[in-house]
Amino acid sequence: MLAIAACSESAENQKDFSADANRIAQETLIVDTHIDVPYRLDTGWEDVSKATQSGDFDYPRAVKGGLNVPFMSIYTPASYDGTPRAKEHAEEMIGIVERMVATAPTKFRIARTVADVEKAMKDGVIALPLGMENGSPISGDLANLDYFYARGIRYVTLAHSKANHISDSSYDTERKWNGLSDFGKEAVKRMNELGIMVDVSHVSDEAFYDVMEIAAVPPIASHSSARHFTPGFERNMSDEMIKALGDKGGVIMINYGSAFLTEEANGYNVGRDEAYLEYLADEELEDSTDLKDQFTEQYRSENPYPYASLDDVLDHIDHVVGIAGVDAVGIGSDYDGVGDSLPTGLKDVASYPNLIEGLLKRGYSEADIKKILSGNILRVWREVEAYAAAN
Repeated sequence: MLAIAACSESAENQKDFSADANRIAQETLIVDTHIDVPYRLDTGWEDVSKATQSGDFDYPRAVKGGLNVPFMSIYTPASYDGTPRAKEHAEEMIGIVERMVATAPTKFRIARTVADVEKAMKDGVIALPLGMENGSPISGDLANLDYFYARGIRYVTLAHSKANHISDSSYDTERKWNGLSDFGKEAVKRMNELGIMVDVSHVSDEAFYDVMEIAAVPPIASHSSARHFTPGFERNMSDEMIKALGDKGGVIMINYGSAFLTEEANGYNVGRDEAYLEYLADEELEDSTDLKDQFTEQYRSENPYPYASLDDVLDHIDHVVGIAGVDAVGIGSDYDGVGDSLPTGLKDVASYPNLIEGLLKRGYSEADIKKILSGNILRVWREVEAYAAAN
């Protein structure tokens, strides 16, 4: 019996799933909750309604991949925290998305509701919902949540690389609040009332559990992965956190950055930085941006970057499903946000069929694949909309 089962599994893996994968990609809403196009275009405008040589996203590649709901990341650097520049920068990022739509209104459309997303698909237009990465533009004023909701923001990542006035950050050794600040707790409540999804990516573990206690509706992790594969990397979520998020009805959207996926890639930059400091000391040189760039190029040529693979992404999905069920996982690729660290087989937004094919090969049903592609996150978004309408 075991031999027969093994042969059956082998035959299943050899089956060509590419046609089914492409069909599913084209007929299904695909929601990717984190794509950093605005920040990419802030450094140099490109018309992404046409094919581009740079970046991970443009309209032709999105159409090829079946991506029709990329959340545009309205990212604000932590260096702007506590300054008027934070809100100004968020305004500029939203303006870039509005320019994308104005440049190609038959291709792009800002989406504010699940109904907007569904209508855009029927109309053959790519929906562009907005997610704010880093809550610093809220600037300590709950009225700014109302303001940015009116501008189209539908999730807020509470912090980024440093603790801000809302929350501690997983990347920051300073734990200013030991979780959420008092204002942060009020902000979570106000986001629930408005219909803004609360995003726990980037926050400290303590802040995560504060959100779990306070939130009246399911939160999301817009671009995180499983800490099981990257021990000690707090930016990813522990098994206990994934279970807690799933129990609350939330969804973890898997980040494609190789450093989020494998321990080897996660440690690569640490090894490079240690080698750079040793180089400076040995050569008695002073640090500079140019010198570091030159060293990084040389280091990478001698120590090739250990790219993760499509299978690594599938392993993270399998892991979440094993802990919290298929209703708790989705896609938050971080395209245009993780630089040259994307996995083999998933290098740009044309590659969603590769992910689907991998899921089919691992035995996922079409119904479950559609949950991963969009059903789970749209369920949360609808719950958030319904709570706000009732409150």
